Amino acid sequence: MSISMTMDEMKAILKSRLKPGRYRHSLGVADTAAFLARRFGVNEEKAYIAGLLHDCAREYSNDAMKEEAARRNIPIGAVEEAMPLLLHAYIGAHRIAECYGVEDEEIAQAVWRHTVGGAGMTDLDKIIYFADMIEPNRDYPEVEELRQFAREKSLDEMLLKGLSESIIFVIQKGSLVHHDTVRARNEILLRNR
Repeated sequence: MSISMTMDEMKAILKSRLKPGRYRHSLGVADTAAFLARRFGVNEEKAYIAGLLHDCAREYSNDAMKEEAARRNIPIGAVEEAMPLLLHAYIGAHRIAECYGVEDEEIAQAVWRHTVGGAGMTDLDKIIYFADMIEPNRDYPEVEELRQFAREKSLDEMLLKGLSESIIFVIQKGSLVHHDTVRARNEILLRNR
């Protein structure tokens, strides 16, 4: 892991680029990710940094996401074309090096996968995905049940519940379900048969 700035420097830059609510959310995800990393024996510093920076590309408007993705040669699939907000995860995976001096493939991958998941998720990927769902500023009907899963269940049980709830939420909204979310969920089910 190569990091060229302090945590305080990262926070100062992030705070200057994000809306106050998004910055608070980022701090909440960082703290939650560190808690989950301790619980599951994952590198706590990496989890904290990935949680802190996971939404760093939310500084861009939805309209600018496609242009920012194209500038970085990030492929834009049909789902991202229809829902450009999803691109913030992929752009953020690049921005952590560009703006925050974080040169670490595991952290970049966790940022890339924090919104829709994917096949072959690492423990760090799973932690950031789930921490984003349950951080203390989140408030929706299922959040307490998900927080209980984070305290009591295995990492795969926790992620399976999170992926399932995400799919249900997206379907109820009438939105597109990303194939990477389905792939991540099916992978856990097949592995645990």
